[in-house]
Amino acid sequence: MGSRAFSGERLSTGEGGKLERHRALEGIKVIDAANLFAGPLAATILGDFGAEVIKVEHPRGDPSRYHGYSKDGVGLWWKFLGRNKKCVTLNLSKPEGQEIFRRLAGDADVVIESFRPGTFERWNLGYEELEKGNPGLILARVTGFGQFGPYKDRPGFGTLAESMSGFAYVTGQPDGPPTLPPFGLADGIAALATAVAVLMALRARDVTGRGQVVDLAIIEPIFTILGPQPTVYDQLGIVQKRSGNRSVNNAPRNIYKTKDGLWAAVSNSAQNIAERVMRLVGRPEYVDEPWFQKGSERAKHADELDEAVGGWISERTREEVMEAFEEAGAAVAPIYSIADIMEDPQYRALESIITVDDPELGPIKMQNVLFRLSETPGEVRWSGPRLGEHNEEVYGELGLGRKDLEELAGKGVL
Repeated sequence: MGSRAFSGERLSTGEGGKLERHRALEGIKVIDAANLFAGPLAATILGDFGAEVIKVEHPRGDPSRYHGYSKDGVGLWWKFLGRNKKCVTLNLSKPEGQEIFRRLAGDADVVIESFRPGTFERWNLGYEELEKGNPGLILARVTGFGQFGPYKDRPGFGTLAESMSGFAYVTGQPDGPPTLPPFGLADGIAALATAVAVLMALRARDVTGRGQVVDLAIIEPIFTILGPQPTVYDQLGIVQKRSGNRSVNNAPRNIYKTKDGLWAAVSNSAQNIAERVMRLVGRPEYVDEPWFQKGSERAKHADELDEAVGGWISERTREEVMEAFEEAGAAVAPIYSIADIMEDPQYRALESIITVDDPELGPIKMQNVLFRLSETPGEVRWSGPRLGEHNEEVYGELGLGRKDLEELAGKGVL
């Protein structure tokens, strides 16, 4: 299993003199009733740092269990997304399932759900109902378009957010179509935003003693990180266009092919870095040009700068390029595949990839937790469990015995 802490992490002494490591969200209970990626990934992040996460799934299983690649019939994405979670099955459309869910939420700190607005209310699981027995509860609602507005009832997925946020419009080659990412970018950004929102709500509860509702529309976090486009459009009437791998804010900034058929990315956001690059590639005369002194002006000369930098790089192997740039103090990075990442010494030093023992697949590799905390580190304690693996444990705490569970399963509740 993998944990992330600085080498000087502090441990406390527990019973019998045994050293114990504390986790940042220890004592926080999260009910993950969301589907697919954004909401569940937010719960994964909270679980990575010590929250007790109970994953509530329909008896058919969360669709993410069957998404993407699998091995021996076992979904590989799920092994990452479901890690550090206790998995129970529960049909929320059944009255018995709704009653059990209310009991689960009765002593929870956070509930995360991703159903269309009004669905929880139809099931008698809206916030007004849930807070009756738990006024400190935080209900995080993660949907495509939020809880109100003309689009609230539309199905909402990350792809739609990537389209409507402006991301696809500015991504791709100038003469090509708008381009979507080949992975759940909007969902991932929304997950991070949801985790942050939950932590803010928990902090507010420390002050007010009250819970609250988090309303997160997946279209908004990705829109936020796209920069000052609304302000630029408002003040200048400019609509950002597609520019491929170039930037409208600085140059040279692009991806260049090396002599051995590999690729390297060059960035020059800082003026001194841009000057070092041009001296390195044997074109110091550009540094004295008036237009070279500002990134946006350099971007207007991207063709000639790319020709100079790209020509120099094309005559050298990627290893030679990396060594020369590093020696010159210029910014460059190789374009990596996952195979490259697995072998990279920096990722290894950071322990960004860990090995987790999985009961179904044996040792499997996955990303470590997001960051290192010096005194309350996160940790991957187990990989995504089997469907309903923790039914007896979790429901046993509610006083439901094996016979009760068998009866509920027979009714389609579990």
